[in-house]
Amino acid sequence: MVGRFYEEFPINTKTGEANLTQIYLQEALDFIKRQQAAQRPFFLYWAIDATHAPVYASKPFLGTSQRGRYGDAVREIDDSVGKILNLLTDLRIAENTFVFFTSDNGAALISAPKQGGSNGPFLCGKQTTFEGGMREPAIAWWPGHIPAGQVSHQLGSIMDLFTTSLSLAGLEPPSDRVTDGLDLLPAMLQGQLTDRPIFYYRGNTLMAVTLGQYKAHFWTWTNSWEEFSQGVDFCPGQNISGVTTHTQEEHTKLPLIFHLGRDPGERYPLSFASTEYLNVLHRITPVAQQHQEALVPGQPQLNVCNRAVMNWAPPGCEKLGKCLTPPESVPEKCSWPH
Repeated sequence: MVGRFYEEFPINTKTGEANLTQIYLQEALDFIKRQQAAQRPFFLYWAIDATHAPVYASKPFLGTSQRGRYGDAVREIDDSVGKILNLLTDLRIAENTFVFFTSDNGAALISAPKQGGSNGPFLCGKQTTFEGGMREPAIAWWPGHIPAGQVSHQLGSIMDLFTTSLSLAGLEPPSDRVTDGLDLLPAMLQGQLTDRPIFYYRGNTLMAVTLGQYKAHFWTWTNSWEEFSQGVDFCPGQNISGVTTHTQEEHTKLPLIFHLGRDPGERYPLSFASTEYLNVLHRITPVAQQHQEALVPGQPQLNVCNRAVMNWAPPGCEKLGKCLTPPESVPEKCSWPH
């Protein structure tokens, strides 16, 4: 959020008060009502950010939780999701509406505990490829279709929502390219489980692969010693020797392998000499090799940064007299130190 948006939607960083979630909520409710009135199908991507530092909540929710400002923000999001679901029910379109709730990454422990969440037993947090950085909760809601109160152990990815959405619409994925996403409907509707690998990337580097209950780390890294010495800590209170490394350590020949069922916190790598390790290595190695050999590199879209292209003067600002003059255009290679 830059330029005009800081003026338009103020967040009081001292008190944590902001009405942004209520604004997002009203936009969502109005959008759904408009689409329903016009009898149009709709897709709503509702990306609230109140639990991202700077954490905020509106006045009715501030101070109402036992988890501080972060808990207040979660309560307001919970209340807002409830109002969206209630509207779908009131409009009698709940049984024709598929709702999926999840997050883009694990909790940012660098902001915790006051400005961030918790990853429970999982190792580290956002910005890492350990489970704390990559594993998120997910809730699917579709009355009359998805049985309520069920738990699925299907391994999923946000990329699956593309393929699942096509399936909901009765469409097939494009045949001219490899589609990474899996159709999750069989798991959600019939409880079917599909064994599939998940590939963990950090930049262009394949850091780890999960297959079944096993996870193999081909590289380990939290962040640099330089950042760590300045107080930037992605794994506070979690120092696992040889695992939470501050230099990029290569394990491509002998990856560190964990059984996530027995050891979800990635604290006890399997012994290299064990039969279990050798069996898993023989299963995961060809999966990783096949993935890398078949991968067609994409054109990076986040390599050039330029503050001048940010939204300094969005449409309509002229009438409000609130247009801001953008800075001089200076394109430069982006720096992504993590």
